[in-house]
Amino acid sequence: MKNISIPNIDYFKVLDAYTGEMTYGCDQEWFSTEWQRRAGCAPCVACNILLYLNRARTGDEGTPVQKKFCEEFMDEIWTYVTPTERGMPSTEMFCDDVRSYGEAKRDEIECVSFDIPNDAADRPTAGEVSTFLEESLANDLPVAFLNLCNGSEKNLPEWHWVTIVSMKQETRDSHIFIVIVDEGALKTIDLSLWLDTTSNGGGFVRFSYASASDKYAGSVYGEASTRHNGTIHLISGSGDLLLGVCLDEQS
Repeated sequence: MKNISIPNIDYFKVLDAYTGEMTYGCDQEWFSTEWQRRAGCAPCVACNILLYLNRARTGDEGTPVQKKFCEEFMDEIWTYVTPTERGMPSTEMFCDDVRSYGEAKRDEIECVSFDIPNDAADRPTAGEVSTFLEESLANDLPVAFLNLCNGSEKNLPEWHWVTIVSMKQETRDSHIFIVIVDEGALKTIDLSLWLDTTSNGGGFVRFSYASASDKYAGSVYGEASTRHNGTIHLISGSGDLLLGVCLDEQS
């Protein structure tokens, strides 16, 4: 049985100092304009993961982040990760936009992406997806998940980026369930159902600071490669990062 989680999910807790409400992660509904609220899921995922990595790096006590701080950080990220009319529906586009943010902050970040092609015949196996998630979460790295079509998984909006914080699989052949941070809450998703029924695919992305990248030297994936047509892009160098942007509905 696989039951793997990042160790500090409480790092995602956000406190509204005015109402006392506690939620999980940044919420695109906190943006100030209608367009940002429609298209803002990827900046929220960016904020979630960057905040987590920074808190894990400094080893803080895990007290909730203030909502006001998150709102300011979301606006800052939006300046660098700005959606097109169709959002940002690929991991490659995602990376290109955020590279400028990493360079501006002079903090070298590396990215590994694992794509799920549109054509079901070209997709990696569920086992390979499970291995990618297991490797990421076991190394304390939340995973950004791009879903372009939710298929039969009704608990997952289509054309949307979310943050994966844990996974569970009873046996090698059983369904993979993941817990995501989305819309201020923790939600459980049947990832195997999504893999079997999505018509547009998507992808997964993990980030790490360059100083920690050597832990992946012995990864099952090795260097940037394609495994059973599931593309894994290892992006190194200065300031590389991967995020994404979504629309509530595809235009």
